[in-house]
Amino acid sequence: MTNPTQNPTNRAARAGLVAAAIALASVVLWSALTAWMTGLTNPYELGDPGDVVRWGQPILRSVTNLAMAIAIGGAIFAVLSLSDGAKNLVRTLNLVAMAGAAWVQFGSASYLFTYLSITGLPVSFDGAFTDGLVLFATEVALGQSLALNLALGLLTATLAVMVRSLKGSLAVAVTAVAALIPLAVSGHASGTAGHAMAVNSIGLHLLAVVVWVGGLVALPFATSGETSERASVLVKRYSALALAAFAVTAISGSASALLRLQLDQIFTTTYGLLVVGKIVTLAVLGVFGAYYRLRIIGQLESQKTRTWFGRLALAELVVMGVAMGLAATLSRTGAPDNTNYNQDPTPAEILTGEPLPTELLASSWFTEFKFDLLWSIICVGLAALYIWGVLRLRKRGDKWPIARTASWMLGLALLFYITNGAINVYGEYLFSVHMIGHMMLSMGVPVFLVPGAPITLLMRAVNKRTDGSMSIRDWVLWAVHTPWAKLVSHPIFAAVNFAGSLILFYFTPLFEWSVRDHLGHQWMTVHFLITGYLFVQALVGVDPGPNRLQYPVRLMLLIGTLAFHAFFGLALMDGQALLVADWFGAMGRTWGSPPLQDQHDGGAIAWGIGELPTAVLTIIVSVQWARSDARDSKRLDRASDRSGNQDIEDYNAMLARLAKRDEQ
Repeated sequence: MTNPTQNPTNRAARAGLVAAAIALASVVLWSALTAWMTGLTNPYELGDPGDVVRWGQPILRSVTNLAMAIAIGGAIFAVLSLSDGAKNLVRTLNLVAMAGAAWVQFGSASYLFTYLSITGLPVSFDGAFTDGLVLFATEVALGQSLALNLALGLLTATLAVMVRSLKGSLAVAVTAVAALIPLAVSGHASGTAGHAMAVNSIGLHLLAVVVWVGGLVALPFATSGETSERASVLVKRYSALALAAFAVTAISGSASALLRLQLDQIFTTTYGLLVVGKIVTLAVLGVFGAYYRLRIIGQLESQKTRTWFGRLALAELVVMGVAMGLAATLSRTGAPDNTNYNQDPTPAEILTGEPLPTELLASSWFTEFKFDLLWSIICVGLAALYIWGVLRLRKRGDKWPIARTASWMLGLALLFYITNGAINVYGEYLFSVHMIGHMMLSMGVPVFLVPGAPITLLMRAVNKRTDGSMSIRDWVLWAVHTPWAKLVSHPIFAAVNFAGSLILFYFTPLFEWSVRDHLGHQWMTVHFLITGYLFVQALVGVDPGPNRLQYPVRLMLLIGTLAFHAFFGLALMDGQALLVADWFGAMGRTWGSPPLQDQHDGGAIAWGIGELPTAVLTIIVSVQWARSDARDSKRLDRASDRSGNQDIEDYNAMLARLAKRDEQ
């Protein structure tokens, strides 16, 4: 008779439940302990919700965060590590579904307790209480964020039950990650002077933590019943994810803390001491990770080492529980108020939360910076990955053109400057500066990035997996060959999208959304960067694509797009209505051009700044056309030589037949 405990599914369930239970116990213990130590459980002076709510809220919030981390991290780990159709993929999706259900259940209770904590009302079943709860969910920013998070959690759990394929798992992971966005824009991030930095740092911090924690809990479900070699492969894949998550957690956590704390407040305030506690736990987790990579991962084929690894992983989950408990308390603890409140705020401070910058001078383009953590990490990460790919090719004995590397690095440097330099400082105050950033994003950066041929480098530097799983390489190649990608990358569509986006963006509410809302600004950056990249790729792309037009047609597209840019620029230059007048016209600037004149200058920039990239693209297309003709001529010459000039003889015979027919 088979011992049920020896069944791989049973072993996976038992190991996974033990891991989740240990993490849960640690989270509950430390969330309650830190809440008590910081006074969050003390009775309120006004509107006290009672002992149950005061003690239950931090615990419920921590348990909700843990369930959310398991669901999101488990889905991401499945997408990047597990094989399509494998049993461990099904087990991991079941874990995601169960964690998603717990996320919604405990999150709903936490949502109710949050409402009770804010209002001080007792639980009631009358209409007034229900109406107030609905109003909290639909009108109050915090309630809206929490409600949207729960709705996406419910969708995540539902999809995890329905799908069993790797591509279906991608839909689960995307939905789950989207649930982090409402949390990033709420809480401490809202209303701060450095709102953009706060949102980016919290969003990155949340994403890194859930990948780290959720992947570790999902690991037993993925490795149980697998061979030693297969388990070692899965652990290595998780280790790579954990290393990236550790780095992002450290960077984003530091940025978030520095935004709210001064150095002398680190050890003198409750908020600072909680931050110190998180730093200590992060350091301990870093030691765990270093020990795994240096001493454990290379020896996982040994059963003794695998047992030792499992025990260390459980210990790591305990420390992660401590960190999540501290984070839950930290989220409910007010940061020290370092704001110098202005009794008579300027219009710029009312609109943006920050004082008006100094006058834009020629030197300001080189001296003024406003760092964007998200795009800084993206630029540095893409540069590091590209260099890693080039070095890997060289180690293998393959060559990679240095011109491509230089072009890619210049493109990333320009992207970094646009998102962190003077354009990011003055773009929300001057329409002309905003237009410079827009034109450089859509026409400047892609001109450098596209010749870098990142897809080709990815295909050559990263080997295709043969176990049914999909790495970043495989997912990218799958994405660029989907019907949707074939549509948006078609030269005609790319040109229409590139030109039409100007009208749809600037003459619809999208433009106002992008200047008033941080998410709108990030969407604008991504959208114009992608549309510009697709257009340039369709014209001069080195990477393989599903559609390639003849060179004369490419030049016609380029000329047509330039003409559309000219008409758009003229419309702005001649327009007498100020776009988003209650923003650009209400900043209270005493320097620079008047708002309407500044908008006219922006129109001239839209018309004129595209000439240089267009000239560069024209030269590139012409050179490629000439090289293509030269290659065709050489190919035809070689074919003629192989056939003994048979093609010339056939051509002469055809001329003779035509001459004879004319004579007749």
